[in-house]
Amino acid sequence: MTTTGVPALKLEAVVIPVADVDRSKKFYDGVGWRLEADFEFDNGFRVVQFTPPGSPTSIQFGTSITTAKAGSAEGIYLVVSDVQQARDALAAQGADISEVFHPGAPGAQFQPLSGDGRVAGAADERASYGSFATFRDPDGNTFLLQEVTARIPGRIETTETSYATTSDLVDALVRAATAHGEHEARNGGRYDTEWPKWYAAYMVAEAHGDQLPE
Repeated sequence: MTTTGVPALKLEAVVIPVADVDRSKKFYDGVGWRLEADFEFDNGFRVVQFTPPGSPTSIQFGTSITTAKAGSAEGIYLVVSDVQQARDALAAQGADISEVFHPGAPGAQFQPLSGDGRVAGAADERASYGSFATFRDPDGNTFLLQEVTARIPGRIETTETSYATTSDLVDALVRAATAHGEHEARNGGRYDTEWPKWYAAYMVAEAHGDQLPE
């Protein structure tokens, strides 16, 4: 659905308030998010940008970037196709993340990590939009993983794979080339004549946060 006269308004970045920029930078790098910017200026302003795997939207934090209290960002959604898999991957990277749960009462997913109304385990029949896990960064900013396997009617989800700049495309190609080299090594070092297909599959999977080819 489009609205006549309204230009595209693409949510590019969400600012989160932190107390220690370097500590936050280490945390988000540790959980596997992609560092895209870290700019410092003579007047004390600093902006750091990370993007979660497969996400079109980034987070930003820094100094002189927001007056909000550190740790006050709550319920930032991270949509995943398999909440248990995503939860386990983040836990393995050191995130302080809850077990998978579903709300036993409306809105329970937004309560504190130990909040009432949360029922252990995924939603009945793994109902889309019904299963969650939540984690905090070092300041207490909270993120909410939500499993979505089927969209509600009218909700548009892009399946395009695109790169905003030439540099982004080059970086993606370098990552694919590095991974493909490891792929060839695992297969006896033989030259892979189908490497273009492998590169394409890797880059699309990476862009959408899907399982990467091995």
